[in-house]
Parts: sequence; C-alpha cells; structure tokens
Amino acid sequence: MGSTTMDGTKRHRRGDTHQRIQDVALELFAEQGYEKTSLREIAERLEVTKAALYYHFKTKEEILVSIFEDLTRPMDELIEWGKAQPHTLGTKREVLRRYSEALVGAAPLFRFMQENQATIRELSIGNEFKDRMLQMRDIIRDPDASLTDQVRCVSALFTMHAGMFVLQDVDGDAEEKRKAVLEVAIDLVTQAHAGPQVP
Repeated sequence: MGSTTMDGTKRHRRGDTHQRIQDVALELFAEQGYEKTSLREIAERLEVTKAALYYHFKTKEEILVSIFEDLTRPMDELIEWGKAQPHTLGTKREVLRRYSEALVGAAPLFRFMQENQATIRELSIGNEFKDRMLQMRDIIRDPDASLTDQVRCVSALFTMHAGMFVLQDVDGDAEEKRKAVLEVAIDLVTQAHAGPQVP
C-alpha cells in the first residue's frame, strides 16, 4: 500500500517527459545544490542526450521556473479563492486547511528553497514566492488587529512551513504530523480572531 500511495500522490504535470526532467533536476538540486548541478548531469541521470534535454529546457533556471510554476499553482488558486471570501475566522481556517494540503504537493520545492536560499534570492522565483507569502499573510491577518494578534496570524504560516522541515526527522505518520501542524496554525489564527486576551 505504501508504494501505491506514493505513486498516487505524485502529480501529473504537463507531460511525462517534462515531469521526469523536473523530478530528476529537483533530486540533483537537493543532493548537490543548484549551482553545482549541470544540464549534462541532469541529462545523464535521465539517460538522455544533452540535446534531448535541451529540446525541453535551455537552462537550469528554465527547469526550476517550470517546477516552481507547477508546484505553486494550487497556492495561486488558493490565494485567488481567499481574496474573494469574507474576512471571517471560517475563511481563515479553510485557507489554512487548503494551504496545508497544497504544501504536501510542494514539499520537494520547499526543501529545495530551504537548502538553496542564496540561489533563490538571485532568481525571479524568489520575489514571486515572497509576493505569494505577503498575499497569504494579508488573507489571514486583520490589519486593524493588535500587533500581537497580527504576529499570531503570520506565525500560523511560519508554523506550517517550519512543520515540514522540523518534523521530517520526528517519528510518526506524515499525515498525523501534517494534521498536528495544521491544528497549531488554526489555534493561532483562532486566538488572534478572539481579540486581546486579558492576562
């Protein structure tokens, strides 16, 4: 059942060859870093010629941008949905639930970004990702709330990101860990929504 689940969770993006190139490139970027990986190494791992790889992608950055676009599409859809909803606690909880699921599919990309922060800052996708995060922040926080409550809302997003990395070495079922992280994030937003607490 374990292997079928893995195959079932793999997303089918654009086409098999395109996806295979993206998956192998992301593996190599994670193993040895973006800077140290060449198109030739990606082609060798795929067991194709460099010319065959070049037919699909001219540069490493093109491969990375295509991975980023495919894996962040659910985030873009969520942001559009969230912006159109009333600014209620129910909306915020639903945004966090959907974001939690989107993060599962984008986990390899987040790992890459975590390990290659300097590279990401230099590429266009760094600014695009930052912009997405600011939009997510604006959906789940109330600008009129106290600073403490705004921090709680922003912390809910960071909790979800940190949960992917910090808990990956902790024993336990991946889905249980995802639910635990989501519960903490929802608690933070719920507490912020309740307004100032009397100590």
